[in-house]
Amino acid sequence: MSEESSPSRVAPFPVAVIMERVRLNDRWETERWEAKGVVRDSAAPGEGERVIVNDERAMQILFPGFTLTLHPDEAEGYLYNITSPQPKVFVMWRVGEDGIARPESLTVSYHEGARWMDAEETVGGVALPPELLQWIAEFGAEHYKGEEPKKKKRYASSRDKGVASHRDGVK
Repeated sequence: MSEESSPSRVAPFPVAVIMERVRLNDRWETERWEAKGVVRDSAAPGEGERVIVNDERAMQILFPGFTLTLHPDEAEGYLYNITSPQPKVFVMWRVGEDGIARPESLTVSYHEGARWMDAEETVGGVALPPELLQWIAEFGAEHYKGEEPKKKKRYASSRDKGVASHRDGVK
């Protein structure tokens, strides 16, 4: 592929994250936050978060202004994600001092999402907007290198079985 026809590293459109707070009838916890979805961002530049649902059971807040960016070294993680039964956008979020859960980062890399979880970040997976599938697939296909073939060890002679030669950097 030529440079001009290669897929962009930046998503074809900006996205917004929907976070939801559900009230719980539990003696230990009164509410639970979760990432509910990722949608095309139609907010005006500089427009802040806004409540889109608010009733006695739940509240949903739309957080605009996010951009999905792809990185060549994550190509394998993108391909794992989009070939899974339910492709996702992974949303890392934190609850602020005001009690509101705000998204901090987004990724469509299965590997990066797993690293966030391993680091004990709060991460939710939401359905990947279908219009992003082709963009991710093209980028992943262009940048995925596959596994490196294992090199066979070379020995100095047949008498040296088990002892690698100096050509392999072993002394």
